[in-house]
Amino acid sequence: MTTVGTQPTGEPLYYLPSEVATMLRCSEWWVKEQARKRRIPFSWIGGGYRFTAEHIEQIVALFERRPTDEPATSASAQTHSRRPHASTGAQVTRLTARRPRRARRAAS
Repeated sequence: MTTVGTQPTGEPLYYLPSEVATMLRCSEWWVKEQARKRRIPFSWIGGGYRFTAEHIEQIVALFERRPTDEPATSASAQTHSRRPHASTGAQVTRLTARRPRRARRAAS
């Protein structure tokens, strides 16, 4: 009987980025990019990325998100606006559009 991630000879089974992408339901590009940026564990064998079952488990654990015990507070739940609030007293400068290039050339 073999365990998950090993061949019948007991050697670790290596997966290609395309196989890992299929398992994780993401793109092959994403897997390679995360490995290139050293964000996920991998092995570099034969000039290419290779992944073991243990690597895949670690990848899932790295990107797992669990709910927090505390409910979101009103301050952290607010979205940030690009417009300054009137209460901040910030000076607001109105933008004006430039004249079209053709009109500028015709005037000169």
